[in-house]
Amino acid sequence: MVPDMIPVSSSNVAAIGYDQNEKTVYVRFLNQSLYIYKGVPENEFNNLKNAPSIGSYLHRNFKNVYPYARIE
Repeated sequence: MVPDMIPVSSSNVAAIGYDQNEKTVYVRFLNQSLYIYKGVPENEFNNLKNAPSIGSYLHRNFKNVYPYARIE
């Protein structure tokens, strides 16, 4: 089940969410695709949420660090 999503201001990300129990970050892109990133500590999600550029932070700190999958 997708957690509550937080709308963000980004050139390619529409919203992000976090499941504390599963340590999973959900990322909804502007093209409506939805990805999950697994095993992400909550502080890393907070860093993403507060980053000046969500897309850049995601690319630098998530893409080749945490296992991810497109679910929609």
